[in-house]
Amino acid sequence: MTARPGYQLAELNVGRLLAPTDDPRVAEFMAALDRVNGLAKRMSGFVWMMEGAAGQGNTEAAVSDDPQLISNLSVWADVVSFENFVWNTLHRAFYARRAEWFSVMGQPHFVMWWVPEGHKPSLDEALERLAHVQANGDTDHAFGWSFLKEAQLWKTHKGAHVAAE
Repeated sequence: MTARPGYQLAELNVGRLLAPTDDPRVAEFMAALDRVNGLAKRMSGFVWMMEGAAGQGNTEAAVSDDPQLISNLSVWADVVSFENFVWNTLHRAFYARRAEWFSVMGQPHFVMWWVPEGHKPSLDEALERLAHVQANGDTDHAFGWSFLKEAQLWKTHKGAHVAAE
């Protein structure tokens, strides 16, 4: 699938921390969130990010009753911009270390989909897209990296699928 004129790329990534957010075992990850999210906001192609109270990242939004389940929801101008952020910035270093902080999910926990320009998806909308991928695999409605023809960097940087991708 390729980009469509008048649309932008939304993404949701959900992960289950190995410990509560205030636990020393995840302290390095939690301490880096504002830095990595701040970098995203300065990237070419960044459009919007769901944020918590006082702009403190977006890990506060409840994904379920499990407080260790956190999410990241953002919108990007296009695939290339998002892929550049994920694989060519500091984000990549944290992605490579994800097994230090996150449990293996056992099912898809990352999803992308096209939204009309200016649309800011809700967490409920994003979770519906994730459920769609979990039930149906990649479709035009919701998809992962392999569904996007423009996406190339993920092929060389994805590494082992062990935790929060």
